[in-house]
Amino acid sequence: MSARRKARKRALDVLFESDQRGVDPLTTLAERLAQASPPVPGYAVELVEGVSAELVRIDELIGEYSHGWSLDRMPAVDRALLRLAAYELLYQPCVPTAVVIDEAVELAKDLSTGDSPRFVNGVLGRLSELRPVSAPREYPEESVHPSP
Repeated sequence: MSARRKARKRALDVLFESDQRGVDPLTTLAERLAQASPPVPGYAVELVEGVSAELVRIDELIGEYSHGWSLDRMPAVDRALLRLAAYELLYQPCVPTAVVIDEAVELAKDLSTGDSPRFVNGVLGRLSELRPVSAPREYPEESVHPSP
């Protein structure tokens, strides 16, 4: 598993836990950083902070682009995963679109329901249309973001 995938998984864990506890993701992140066991990767911190900062807009867009599914009806893992991937799509232009969607679908396969990978792929495919045109899309993940 690449360093970026591990960071995404750790960020997903924090976002999921925060959602389940009904607390701000930054609160959960601070608790995990204080424990530092296992250490929280820098990219995971960046992702959680970014999702937290843009949560209202991200949730609006997920609700709008998830045809027929409100955020409350989604499995909690899918909701957290879509928030994470939507943040990367819309606010991390250095990460190629295909990488964001592929990573989210793989996490959905590992962690959620049998229908989730297709659902996540569809929502993110629609959201990717909002991505800034200047975002690079051709480089392998590790060449764009070297591991910390």
